[in-house]
Amino acid sequence: MEILMNILSIVYVLCCILIIVLVLLQKSEKGGASESIMGSSGNNFYEKNKGRTKEGRLKNYTIVFSIIFVILTMVLTVLNMVLV
Repeated sequence: MEILMNILSIVYVLCCILIIVLVLLQKSEKGGASESIMGSSGNNFYEKNKGRTKEGRLKNYTIVFSIIFVILTMVLTVLNMVLV
């Protein structure tokens, strides 16, 4: 059981580092609050195909690794409770 805990801890740390790198690679969105108040046009080609761009892929990878991070946090917590 401790071997599993060690392996998951290593994967957890790698996931943390990867999330940090992915967030730092993303561009900041300048629109911010003004865009949410004024609204933006979602009819253009870029908005429809945003997931296929580099920024879109980075955002998707960040979401995926964040979900993995949350799942690993819960699994490691349960394993830690079982071992103690």
